[in-house]
Amino acid sequence: MAIPGTSCMGRRPVPRSHHTDLYGEECLIVRRGQPFNIILHLKPGNGEFSPEETSLMFTVETGPLPQEESDTKVSFGIRESTLDTEWSASATNDPSRNTISVTINSSPNAPIGLYSLTLDQEGQNISLGQFILLFNAWCPRDAVYMRSETKRQEYVLARHGQIYRGTYKRINGTPWNFGQFDKGVLDICLMILDSNPKFVSDASKDSSSRRSPIYVTRVLSAMVGVSVGPLWAPVSGMCGQRLLRYTRKPSEAVVMTCGSPPVARALGIPCRVVTNFESAHDADASLMIENVDGNLITILLSFFRFPRNFHVWVESWMTRPDLDSDFDGWQVSDPTPQETSEGVFCCGPAPVLAIHEGELTKKYDAPFIFAEVNADVVDMVRLPNGQLVKFGGSTKSVGRFISTKAVGSDDRRDITHQYKYPEGTRTHIHTDNVMFNVSKVKIILFPSEQTCVCTVGYSILFALRLSLKLEYEHYGSVIPSDRLIQLSAITFNKQAVEYYKAEKTIVLDEPEIEIKLLGEAQVNQALTVELTLLNPLPEALQDCSFTMDGVGLTDGKPITPKASIEFSPSSVGSTMLLVNFNSDKLKRIKSFINVVIKE
Repeated sequence: MAIPGTSCMGRRPVPRSHHTDLYGEECLIVRRGQPFNIILHLKPGNGEFSPEETSLMFTVETGPLPQEESDTKVSFGIRESTLDTEWSASATNDPSRNTISVTINSSPNAPIGLYSLTLDQEGQNISLGQFILLFNAWCPRDAVYMRSETKRQEYVLARHGQIYRGTYKRINGTPWNFGQFDKGVLDICLMILDSNPKFVSDASKDSSSRRSPIYVTRVLSAMVGVSVGPLWAPVSGMCGQRLLRYTRKPSEAVVMTCGSPPVARALGIPCRVVTNFESAHDADASLMIENVDGNLITILLSFFRFPRNFHVWVESWMTRPDLDSDFDGWQVSDPTPQETSEGVFCCGPAPVLAIHEGELTKKYDAPFIFAEVNADVVDMVRLPNGQLVKFGGSTKSVGRFISTKAVGSDDRRDITHQYKYPEGTRTHIHTDNVMFNVSKVKIILFPSEQTCVCTVGYSILFALRLSLKLEYEHYGSVIPSDRLIQLSAITFNKQAVEYYKAEKTIVLDEPEIEIKLLGEAQVNQALTVELTLLNPLPEALQDCSFTMDGVGLTDGKPITPKASIEFSPSSVGSTMLLVNFNSDKLKRIKSFINVVIKE
């Protein structure tokens, strides 16, 4: 019986078990290791059709050079029931006898990506269309499987999150709209994979390797944030997906850490954003700070080499078949890599457990990440006579209040204990079959981009309390975007050749944005929002603007209102309205409100 060559893979309802109904793409989107159905329409007048008596073979292909040996091309026929371990299909006749319902089950180890589906009926090849296959956190045989439904909702499906910044003494949560389901985002995520150097050099091998979330995560670390240089934290931009949405060039798609969760979640990998306060940076593995100058003022400037106030990276959930099963679970990767790994700027994935236990031989880049949370700060100065003098330091300042968003709420969760033992305890470090005990690791740290210096140079034998008043006119023009001021005071005893240093980080208050909804939020009904911000500065602000964004509120695009705006929500449910304020002197002031849109 003949089957017409119609494209059956267009956007159509997918079983809710696939959790792909939120995607904005038109193509069929399914998760691997889980069955999905397609309908084949029979040509009229051909009588009864029996799948068991007809030779039907399906072929799925992905990548530009699909090959059976690399599992990027697989052919399979109709069987009595599908298998949950490999590509397979079963079929049943519709009671009307005009259609056949075909159930296809993909392999839980299949490469993710864009697939074509072809039907071979007795030598006649019929293209049935294309579909996108994703990782599957709901499939026990998938490498990214998570047992908890609550965690799957949080780490795969949640569109909003919290990014923590500031200092460890004053942690501020910033709302973030990941937007992994926004129209065009998944398409660009696949473009990013297709533009990575490994794909360019060997497309067949790269496409086949996309079966592994380890491989995909490592590629994303190299591609997300590519060519942007060192980054300090995700303080620019309100929505991580906006940079994905408005460019078709993968090299420009993301320029911050928070662009990585939309990509990972869009591809089906559970992930969360983590902030490490007082984060160190092992720049050249010299394990010691050496500032060479004898002039006190220059020494002061050179000694502004403290840990970054905070650094943000991503944890992704997966098994590690390349390591012991003990290292399954959360893996650290950094989409803003500061050093090369295997000749490429990327970092991770490294098991969180390996960082905690000092297992520095475990792939990938465990020593660098270990140092980010376990460094000693040692300040030294070389005097004009060549003598090295210890200037100061700390064994407890690095790796503090490591934070992520709690599951199911906007609360902050401290996960420092997952990365390191309590300060003062000793850690076993394993490197290439050698084990030794250390308290921490001495390391070179990054300087800050902006500093405010107070110089005190006395030779004294008594305690002295000095006051320093910072006037806005002195720091207002150079205040950094994260609104942090680092103060440092140094004393120098020339007779005893002794240096002493004290530091303090000041976090400037942000003005609050008042967001007021005038009326009840109802789908397809006009809703007015009023926005208010009081200027706390002693001078007028210029070029003021608000930007608003919200899933189901602004039609997938940020809008720039004045003091108030009217818009119509497009979908029912709970969402978040994010507001960002910018001006010439106050930038990236953020706020949000939770909104429930009713029918």
